[in-house]
Amino acid sequence: MKIIGRDKEQKQFQEFINSDSSEFVVVYGRRRVGKTFLIREAFGNKFDFYHTGIANSDKETQLSEFNFALNRIATLQNTPVNSWFDAFHKLEFLLEHTKNKGKKIVFLDELPWMDTQKSGFVQALELFWNKWASARKDILLIVCGSATSWMFDKLINNRGGLHNRVTQQIYLKPFTLKECEDFFKDKRIALNRKQMVEAYMIFGGIPYYLNFFKKNLSLSQNVDAILFAEDAPLKNEFLSLYQSLFNHSEKYIAIVKAMSSKTKGLTRDEILSITKFTNGGSFTKLLRDLELSGFVRKYHNVDKKEKNTIYQLVDFYTLFYFNFIDNLRYNDENYWSHLIDNAKHRAWSGFSFEQICLYHLPLIKRKLGISGVLTNAASWVGVYNGSKVQIDLLIDRNDGVINLCEMKFAKGVYTIDKKTWRNLLNKMEVFRQNTKLRKAVHLTLITPFGILQNEYSGEINSEIVLDDLFL
Repeated sequence: MKIIGRDKEQKQFQEFINSDSSEFVVVYGRRRVGKTFLIREAFGNKFDFYHTGIANSDKETQLSEFNFALNRIATLQNTPVNSWFDAFHKLEFLLEHTKNKGKKIVFLDELPWMDTQKSGFVQALELFWNKWASARKDILLIVCGSATSWMFDKLINNRGGLHNRVTQQIYLKPFTLKECEDFFKDKRIALNRKQMVEAYMIFGGIPYYLNFFKKNLSLSQNVDAILFAEDAPLKNEFLSLYQSLFNHSEKYIAIVKAMSSKTKGLTRDEILSITKFTNGGSFTKLLRDLELSGFVRKYHNVDKKEKNTIYQLVDFYTLFYFNFIDNLRYNDENYWSHLIDNAKHRAWSGFSFEQICLYHLPLIKRKLGISGVLTNAASWVGVYNGSKVQIDLLIDRNDGVINLCEMKFAKGVYTIDKKTWRNLLNKMEVFRQNTKLRKAVHLTLITPFGILQNEYSGEINSEIVLDDLFL
């Protein structure tokens, strides 16, 4: 398999190799996003030392496997290691005696799994880097892990011996729609762009999930085969995903399940009310872990008041799971193919399309011609005559304009009728009255196939279509 996209990251790796100093590189991102694959392929699997942690294993097993990996690479004295300090001293010896005259590349994958309770792993890593590797100019240490909160707490934001020791960070994001299109073309899977968007609504831009697509199946047949068939490869993905990332995963699942009940998002107090959790630091950590792992986004209204902070579930697979898999009453291997376009399906697809638009905000700005303009993107909630009015995307521009964006996932060309137009005008007016902002408000409509020209369409300042999100 070849690397699809990831041009920026591959260029960064080359810069690290050519650097005139040792580099400590942290690669992080959502589980299944392709971190390990990218690193292996970018370096052609040519590492001076490579090792991956083992899930749910104790210190003795982790050390034994680390030692085995060392002994496979070089003829070292095959003695057991009794601590992580012994292990890293042995790694130093290996690197000092390698024949490689350039950068010595060390790749430690699934690092959080190596840090078992009271193992001393982090302290040994600190000593390895601070006392030995950083004093040289020829070490490229790449560490990777899906437990993003661990990567932040123990490495990036470490307040101990590794404070400010990480020299480079790479946050590997899911594929964009364009990268998904390139992926499907490379696999010779024939989908049109609307079908690719529908696939994105279910699987997001997660390469591991997309890799299960078969070129001889339609979109709906692929969804059934991947998620609903008796031997579906992702049949048990939900629990596996959360259990592999979080200790006490049931607490995190309770939070995302609460959020799935209200797609527009919940305040902290609303989440506490639904989950019955106790307010405090431990709850704050749960929310933070979900945010760092890419499952939840935290956003403010344009007023930026902390009390109006909203937490919204944005992981596409998790959203799909709670809408269509959790507590599924039908044992139907062709469930998705048989699914009728009902109200639940329309509500889910509408919200998922909004999330796709938010994820591709740079392309929206590009289409609007404001890529070079300083902007702040936010959602907004106001009250009018006792009713809540919500705007899903506001682009607050530094040039005196605010784009009020409406996203409509229509099957064909979208028609603005009188009711829709009045709703848009109402949102604009409530927003102006509540915020007292004096900027010009431009209406922007984002639809798959554009707007039908009628008596109301002329009032739209700008429109964006599906093709604009594939650039």
